[in-house]
Amino acid sequence: MTAIQSRRRPAGPASAANRIWDAGPLTKVVLTFALVLSAFPIYYMFVMATRSNDEALDTPPPLLPGGNLGDNVNRLLEAEQAYFATGLINSIIISTTVTVSVVLISTLAGFAFAKLKFRGSKILLGSILLTMMVPLQQMGIVPLYEMMVTLGWTGQIQAVILPFLVNGFGVFMMTQYTSQAVPDELVEAARVDGASTMRIYANVILPAVRPGMAVLALLTFMQNWNEFLWPSIVLNPDNPVVQTSIAALNQAHGTDYVMLFTGTAASVLPLVIVFVAFGRQIVGGLMEGAVKA
Repeated sequence: MTAIQSRRRPAGPASAANRIWDAGPLTKVVLTFALVLSAFPIYYMFVMATRSNDEALDTPPPLLPGGNLGDNVNRLLEAEQAYFATGLINSIIISTTVTVSVVLISTLAGFAFAKLKFRGSKILLGSILLTMMVPLQQMGIVPLYEMMVTLGWTGQIQAVILPFLVNGFGVFMMTQYTSQAVPDELVEAARVDGASTMRIYANVILPAVRPGMAVLALLTFMQNWNEFLWPSIVLNPDNPVVQTSIAALNQAHGTDYVMLFTGTAASVLPLVIVFVAFGRQIVGGLMEGAVKA
């Protein structure tokens, strides 16, 4: 028996578009193994966050949750030099603000580049693509830091927000997505009906590109949530983000493994919540892109 078997629908013409592809036993076994292999480290991390240090060092290690989660969270929030609660709040503010800005600006720019005709559009889009080929963050750290010193923003979260409000990848992604998801005839029909450019954007473009927006939002939120280099340079130790808090926690309490597991689990939880909240849109956007590809 082959790994993947095809089964035709009971009705309709016999063509490739009218077939349902069923996974064979081998495919299901491989996918199940890959799922367990990928999910087990996350599950084990949450298990360790509910245990004590003595239990964490047991042999064999515990594989079921314990009853120390509350105590571990309290110790995490009270840990010296980590400022974990402040870092968690700062990361939520920074990641949410940057995500909203990137998605909004990228959809507007994508609509303009994909569906509006104006002089210099190809040159502007090419310039945006060039920013994706150059590691601007690594090459521009010194002048960017000098700019933040001039503005008096060092040690403040706006120094982490401002440089990431626009994303060249987001503009390129939404340009490609809009050009495929929205037919030109639909935009022209809205023009004929008397719709303004902004109304076309709000009533025609946004509903059509919502799956792509969800994918971009997830990628942007993850990127900024996991950002470490720039916040570690421009922010003070008492006003960190969650990633620098975990680094400080490791330096100050490196042998308290349960506290490190608890902090890591707390830093992963918002990403899980975001994926659960936008999961359907994200999967729909990825699948739609795969089908069109």
